Amino acid sequence: MSGAAQAAGRQRAALLADALAGLTAPRKTLPCKWLYDAEGARLFEAITRLPEYYPTRTETAILRGGCAAEAARLAGPGAAVVEFGSGSAEKVAILLAALAAPAAYVPVDIAPDWLGAAAARVAADWPGLAVLPVVADFTRPFALPAGLPAKAPRLGFFPGSTIGNFDPAGAEAFLAMARRVLGEGARLLIGADLVKDPAVLEAAYDDAAGVTARFNLNLLARLNRECGADFDLSAFRHQAVWNPREERVEMHLVSLRPQAVSLAGRRIGFAAGETIHTENSHKYRPEGFARLCARGGWDAERCWTDPARLFSVWLLRAG
Repeated sequence: MSGAAQAAGRQRAALLADALAGLTAPRKTLPCKWLYDAEGARLFEAITRLPEYYPTRTETAILRGGCAAEAARLAGPGAAVVEFGSGSAEKVAILLAALAAPAAYVPVDIAPDWLGAAAARVAADWPGLAVLPVVADFTRPFALPAGLPAKAPRLGFFPGSTIGNFDPAGAEAFLAMARRVLGEGARLLIGADLVKDPAVLEAAYDDAAGVTARFNLNLLARLNRECGADFDLSAFRHQAVWNPREERVEMHLVSLRPQAVSLAGRRIGFAAGETIHTENSHKYRPEGFARLCARGGWDAERCWTDPARLFSVWLLRAG
């Protein structure tokens, strides 16, 4: 069996284990990291171009408006960029263009197809740059590639407010883990979405065209494809709600009727109106985010926002 086939097998086993644990819990959940198979990645890219979805275009404008240039100046020449979650590599291109003689680009992602495409794009655009992709769950500790120049300053990159998918304790743990992976003296450029009008937030996660609904429902289709489940996608609907107490947008899949689903020999029952909680997207207040970073071992060096204060980008330094 090839290494790729073994990795795919391990990923399917992990998906199944998480699904069984989450769907048999008193309150059903599925980890949001499993939203991003090849189809999920394609749908998410479509979401980022929707008129309701402000985070991508706002963060991109912040990066182009001087943030990337200032972060590159502070990081210094010859930096190695480690991106937690490779995405489409569009935002990291802005950062790489601002850096003086970057030494390497290390995209890290759990989705091999998405990771490979992003790495190939960067390698094509930067022929002299060492591109060293790592297939890994970046929410857990992982090893940087052996080919990374040992003396290159480390600059982590975590855009998109993906930090908001963690609960507060998980976000702190991620930041502490990223500090350990990147090492002493490292910096981290990170996007954080801000608290705002709930109507704006809910529209961003429940667009009129229904793309986010298809993205969320694709998680059930993935369980059918990869784990032999028998979800009827027409029996669930997408729901996005603002939770004011937790200051987060929650995504759910709502069962439209009483039903039972088969997964790995288990029959899992759903009541009408029962939900599968698939994603949280926490929103932040600047002072609270700075405190969160400090608890994770980082000092806030710079913060940039857009004129409407929809979104923020922070440059952190290992404390």
